Amino acid sequence: MRLPHLGLAALSLIASPLAAAEKPDQLIIVSFDGAHDNAQWVKSRTMATRTGAHFTYFLSCTFLKAWGTPEQKTYRAPHHGAGKSATGFAQTRAEIRVRLDHIWNAHLEGHEIASHACGHFDGAGWSEADWTQEFTAFETALRDGWTVAGHPEMEPKGWQDFVKTGIVGFRAPYLAPGEALPDAVRHHGFRYDASLITKGPALPVHDKGLPRFGLPLIPEGPKAKPVVAMDYNLYARHSGLSEDASRSAEFEERSLAAYRKAFDRQYEGDRIPLQLGFHFVEMNAGAYWRALDRFLTETCRKPGVACVSYAEALDRLQNRPAIARADETGPVNPSRL
Repeated sequence: MRLPHLGLAALSLIASPLAAAEKPDQLIIVSFDGAHDNAQWVKSRTMATRTGAHFTYFLSCTFLKAWGTPEQKTYRAPHHGAGKSATGFAQTRAEIRVRLDHIWNAHLEGHEIASHACGHFDGAGWSEADWTQEFTAFETALRDGWTVAGHPEMEPKGWQDFVKTGIVGFRAPYLAPGEALPDAVRHHGFRYDASLITKGPALPVHDKGLPRFGLPLIPEGPKAKPVVAMDYNLYARHSGLSEDASRSAEFEERSLAAYRKAFDRQYEGDRIPLQLGFHFVEMNAGAYWRALDRFLTETCRKPGVACVSYAEALDRLQNRPAIARADETGPVNPSRL
């Protein structure tokens, strides 16, 4: 797995030191890519209720299309054949109905639903028109979800307004944004992009007015080697992307230690937001989700801590000190991991 070259000038990681009385809340931003498995919807929402956290769910819209249906067969991602998806589809319309209910209730609970496009294809080489095509497919899938699920009468009041105005963030599949993505995201009306990688926790860079967040590299393991703060990257580090249930407890402790160290450095320092990424898949027998649960349980209700969605973080960061503009320093994450 190849990491992009990350220059310090592009990252602007550290603001000027803050006195204790000036410190803002330490923000913890947890997100889930895909947002498909209904069992994981239950588990994550339960975790959030218990810990007081708000999450961002980056939804892949092919999970609002059932395999073998006209919706699946006619979906076409840019430069791919009809009915193709790199991440799969829902198995039944009944599964979609349950997922839609989770999406709506998560929204009511204060969580954020954001876009992860549809078919989870690598768009690093896509044009702005390609991205716009995928954004439109996402909106259509969400707008028509209850009808596609076979229960238009169950669509909640306010659903259409939620679809039109409530989806304000985007993350590119594979964290592979490409050169055309910022303009596409900006012109489509999203408030932020969360597709970058940063060399440690960082405030969002501003790319021609578009806030762009990045998952940080954090020290992990006996040698404190940097790893992207995402479960998939820990999985790759720990077991080479192969399940090793026998070492699940070890991987849980290593991950928890990494989360704690990254948090402590910011909480005792300048309180740059800490971003952690996850998927709706319990890799290495659930090691990373267990570590997350323990971490949020011990941190979210600490004084001066807020576990928030990206949209909430963006509102809270409006008055934080400005950092270097991406259009002045060059792209932060120009290549795919």
